[in-house]
Amino acid sequence: MMKIVRENHRRGVRRISFYLALVLLFGEQASAQIRYSVPEEVRVGTVVGNVAKDLGLDSGSLTDRRFRAVSGNEEAIFEVNQNNGALFVRKHIDREQLCQGSGACVMELKILVENPLEIHYINVEITDVNDHSPTFPEKEQTFAIAEHTLPGRRFQLHTARDPDAGINSIRTYTVTANEHFEISVRQSDAGKIPFLVLKKLLDREHKDKHTLIVTAVDGGKPPRSGALNVTIIVLDINDNRPTFTQEMYQISMKENIKIGTSIFTLNATDPDEGINGEIEYSFGKTVKKSVFDVFELDKLTGDIKIKGLVDYEQNDMYELDIEASDKGAPPLSGECRIVIKILDVNDNPPEIEVTSLSNTVPEGSKPGTVISLISVKDKDSGVNAKIISQILNDVPFELKPSYKENTYSVVSRGPLDREEVSSYEILIKAFDCGEPPLSALKTLNIYLSDVNDNSPHFEQSALFFYLEENNIPGKTIFSVNAKDNDINENAEITYDILRDVSHNDILSFLNINSKTGQISALKSFDFETLKTFQFQVVASDSGSPSLSSNVTVNVFILDQNDNAPVILYPVSSNGSAEGVEEIPRNVNAGHLVTKVRAYDADIGYNGWLLFSLQQVSDHSLFGLDRYTGQIRTLRSFTETDEAEHKLVILVKDNGNVSLSATATVMVKLVEPKEAFAASDLQSSAKDDEDSHVTFYLIITLGSVSVLFIISIIVLIAMQCSKSPDYTSKYLPETNYDGTLCHSIQYRSGDKRYMLVGPRMSIGSTIVPGSHANTLVLPDRRRNNEEPKMPSADWRYSASLRAGGVMQSSVHMEESSVMQGAQGVLVQNWPTASSAADAEGGEVSPPMGAGVDSNSWHFRYGPGGPGAPPQHLKPGEVPPEAFIIPGSPAIISIRQNQGGEDDKSDFITFGKKEEAKKKKKKKKEKKDKKDKGKDDGDE
Repeated sequence: MMKIVRENHRRGVRRISFYLALVLLFGEQASAQIRYSVPEEVRVGTVVGNVAKDLGLDSGSLTDRRFRAVSGNEEAIFEVNQNNGALFVRKHIDREQLCQGSGACVMELKILVENPLEIHYINVEITDVNDHSPTFPEKEQTFAIAEHTLPGRRFQLHTARDPDAGINSIRTYTVTANEHFEISVRQSDAGKIPFLVLKKLLDREHKDKHTLIVTAVDGGKPPRSGALNVTIIVLDINDNRPTFTQEMYQISMKENIKIGTSIFTLNATDPDEGINGEIEYSFGKTVKKSVFDVFELDKLTGDIKIKGLVDYEQNDMYELDIEASDKGAPPLSGECRIVIKILDVNDNPPEIEVTSLSNTVPEGSKPGTVISLISVKDKDSGVNAKIISQILNDVPFELKPSYKENTYSVVSRGPLDREEVSSYEILIKAFDCGEPPLSALKTLNIYLSDVNDNSPHFEQSALFFYLEENNIPGKTIFSVNAKDNDINENAEITYDILRDVSHNDILSFLNINSKTGQISALKSFDFETLKTFQFQVVASDSGSPSLSSNVTVNVFILDQNDNAPVILYPVSSNGSAEGVEEIPRNVNAGHLVTKVRAYDADIGYNGWLLFSLQQVSDHSLFGLDRYTGQIRTLRSFTETDEAEHKLVILVKDNGNVSLSATATVMVKLVEPKEAFAASDLQSSAKDDEDSHVTFYLIITLGSVSVLFIISIIVLIAMQCSKSPDYTSKYLPETNYDGTLCHSIQYRSGDKRYMLVGPRMSIGSTIVPGSHANTLVLPDRRRNNEEPKMPSADWRYSASLRAGGVMQSSVHMEESSVMQGAQGVLVQNWPTASSAADAEGGEVSPPMGAGVDSNSWHFRYGPGGPGAPPQHLKPGEVPPEAFIIPGSPAIISIRQNQGGEDDKSDFITFGKKEEAKKKKKKKKEKKDKKDKGKDDGDE
């Protein structure tokens, strides 16, 4: 549009110049200038003024004079009416097209009139009408303003344009209400120039973009306006520190948490953008070194993870100073603190500490003696640190709590005896109350020191030793051994023999080693003269004061085969074992020719004699009983048989090394009449010789029979007084072979035991369970009943088991005598054969007896080869008792000598000491009973 206006202007200027030249050349001088005013935008045809009238021209001649208007525009805006001379608007008037700027828009017209030619100049001012709104060259304008820009800063806005002029032109600029900006207008030749002025600091973090509308308003009525959209982008600067939501964080976690576990994630914010808002995390400068060992921090994410062992006992709380920094220039940072509380886990067992310990405690210390002081502790806390302590094993000690918590005293709660328990292992357990509970064990080893509170003691109250006769003088025969439960010098034992005046003759030949207890004999003992003796040995320790005890030593001399058999019959006048027997020739087979009698001073197998024919003229005529020594005919004699026969009989014992003797018997065959005469003479001689033997046999047999019957009665009474389970039954045994036999049977449970007399056939009565000379008999009365176990009250006396060879039964052979101790009257026990023969006896053990059996052997006669009974010596066994050789048992047979019968003491199996104790006990019982009666009478 502006180009068009300028082009029209140039054309007008050229036209005006042309007409002026014509006027100068041809016309008259123009008249005064007329000025009209017309608003723009009027309708076409609107009359501006009457030019002809105003110029004083005749309106009738206007046509003739070619009244016309000439303008500088190519297209005439105004035209004159030749009829009336009026100036009217020929076309639309737009002042903004015709005139530029805000000045007056005047169009100069030339009115030409010819005849005469006149040129009149008129000015038509086109007045402005507010028909245009202000406009900005662009609809939007954007500013980038840093948030740190100071207030007062001006930012030039686009200038609005308004084609209107004058009052209709732009009068002011406005901006939408805001707190940061305002409009400032600067006047210039070009017009009003608007500026956006910053009146308050911008904060990008508060608002990073501002949108404003700047309005340009003109002065028209009504005013018109134009708007400009202004966008302000706030540029960030690093003006904000990273911030945390809290200055302090408190978190808790359990100890022993797994390494690598994330426990907390930091979140710091920075309202800045770009690198100004990029945050990195790090530990503060004041963080302890231990924190770096336990925790690690991801500098980008702020994640805190477990790096090392978290132990409540080492540190129950951690304080972590965290710093968050941005990447601005310069960088800004923010801080926070994380307080991490560690929760205790029951991961530490209690600890038992021994503060003091007496490892050695004297035995016999009083109950309550303090042995040790212990303390327990637990590194955990709370309920996990509450400890319960106790002693696990059964020991005479207990824990006593002290005034201080978790402190205990180990004290004795009973007597301490080193001999029973020399040391104790006290097992102490402490466990906490955590879940699950943890525990600790502590072992205390306590040793008891010895006090001399034990006397030396022997394993048995009485010792029994068996010594073979003919021992070597000076050699150790046996030894005693005492024990002392104490130790060291309190257990050093010395031995000594207690010298007794009554036994001084024997004890003088004994010597004891005070250190070893070995006893040696200074002489050789002979069983045939001394069968037993006893003495006491004292054992003393070396403690202070010294304690001692003694033991009775019973020595039994064992027989050796040191005596050869002695022939009693036949014996010649010169002492040789030779004899002559005359028998009738007409005797039948089985006739008793004679009986060879012999004895052996030894006992047992050493005194068991066997007879055999060593030499005989005719083996078919005579036979010899190997046990009795009887010589009988085997057949009848014939006429061809010789009249005289020589028999050599060998008598030998059964010792390991047999000893023997021989007897020679000359048998002469005579006619019957001669034999009867000789027999009468011989019988009368023998009656005189053996009259004293028969007398002894009668006395012995009567005494033994009476004692035996009394013993049976007493035993039956004693057994009847006991409970039924232990009642002994005495039954006769009829299983004999025709020999006189006495036996005692008693019962225990389902077994029967027997004391066997002479010559008993036992083959049919031995059952399993029999040993040595003890026979266990089958119960013929209980074949259909179940066997019962023996009562627990059945006991064998210790003396009946001494040496392991004591027997509870007696075997007696025919023609036997009970052999007592030295000085004991020999008691005869006649048998059927000896009673018939009225001759001397022999020693013969029972059939089937073992080599080691300790049977009773009996013989009748003068108690030894021609020796009368010996008198008792002090300390020896009285006549009413006899001893089983090879055994410590003593059988006492006593008859009541006034007062009531004491059935229990009639026959006693056992040691003399036991009998004395039993008698003393009954006497005390009787005294109490008498005392009670006396109290009742009062």
